Amino acid sequence: MPVTGNMPLTGIKVLDLTRLLPGPYATLMLADFGADVIKIEEPGQGDYARWYQPLIGGKGSRHLFINRNKQSVTLNLKTEEGKEIFHKMAHDADVVIESFRPGVVDRLGIGYEAVKAHNPGVIYCSLTGYGQTGPYAQVPGHDLNYVGYSGALSLNGTPESGPTILSVPIADLAGGGQMAVIAILLALQARHRTQQGQYLDVSMLDGVVSLLYTLAPDHFAKAVVERGRMPLNGRLACYQVYQTADGKYLALGAREAKFWRNFCTCLGRPDLIERQNGPDEEQAELKRIVQDILWTKTQQEWMDIFSGRDTCCTPVNDLNEAFSDPQVLARDMLQTVDHPKAGIVEQIGIPIKLSETPGSIRTAAPELGEHTRLVLEQLGYSTQEIEALKGKGVV
Repeated sequence: MPVTGNMPLTGIKVLDLTRLLPGPYATLMLADFGADVIKIEEPGQGDYARWYQPLIGGKGSRHLFINRNKQSVTLNLKTEEGKEIFHKMAHDADVVIESFRPGVVDRLGIGYEAVKAHNPGVIYCSLTGYGQTGPYAQVPGHDLNYVGYSGALSLNGTPESGPTILSVPIADLAGGGQMAVIAILLALQARHRTQQGQYLDVSMLDGVVSLLYTLAPDHFAKAVVERGRMPLNGRLACYQVYQTADGKYLALGAREAKFWRNFCTCLGRPDLIERQNGPDEEQAELKRIVQDILWTKTQQEWMDIFSGRDTCCTPVNDLNEAFSDPQVLARDMLQTVDHPKAGIVEQIGIPIKLSETPGSIRTAAPELGEHTRLVLEQLGYSTQEIEALKGKGVV
């Protein structure tokens, strides 16, 4: 791995036992800011994301995105030799993160207590759907299930459509991956003060519930909280998605009076300004009026009219448009990395901008087991011993 230099997490060693999306997203964020992330994978198969369609140059596109800046070591943790190697790796690790069902790592002999016995300062993060406790702890699930339990899913969509699936898995990414990053950084800071490691129990359901700050306060205040009936989920004409003449869409976020006033003025309908916060029946009529007007021009024609007018009305981009948007490009949210087999691979950029210790994309996603020999050599294994371990399917 290239020298990470003056980066916030330089010198932090992370053993990553996760796969697919939530855990790898968490370790991606750590790796982008200098952590030495070693992805431990099953020999022969590795992370499922490696072969998920679609492919770029024969490699799973998700793998190429989410596993950059990491090393890959293959290790069969069901063998005694594999467990021994893991514990040698964990001896000086700062962080271990895993996403198995509760109890699996303990049965394998690589759980928190087993690692802590040799490395008291270790920060051990378990990232699961429902957490280590509670009646659902052993229940399988995916993002949709966690969002469903949280109450958030029930409020997506319209009264007519019923609940609709979000295109972005917020339980996996925000409720899981980002919460794991926050937990790890908090624990690293606590260790800096106390010299002690600790165990982190991160639940994706907990994480999604913690995102309900625009919904739960109304609920606990005994207000009506229903799908399509709240200010930010479809009730108001001033906070709505509308179609244009060319079949494209506009996102109107004119929640404040000044933005709604500017918007109505651009439409040539100043008479609508005072109706912004009317009752439901009036909102329905306003939506019909606004939609009929917006159908008269294309998305770009409307954007030209709204330009510089502070309307909070913006295009609904598709992905091609999003990754060619001048703001996205100006913020370096589209970058590239040169993969030895897949070629030049476009990447989502780094969202957190630090002035003195910025993150960076340094290496492409590793081949399965690309760094196994290097890591074993660093642990003191000879060439003959490594070949013997390979022959037995340990690495």
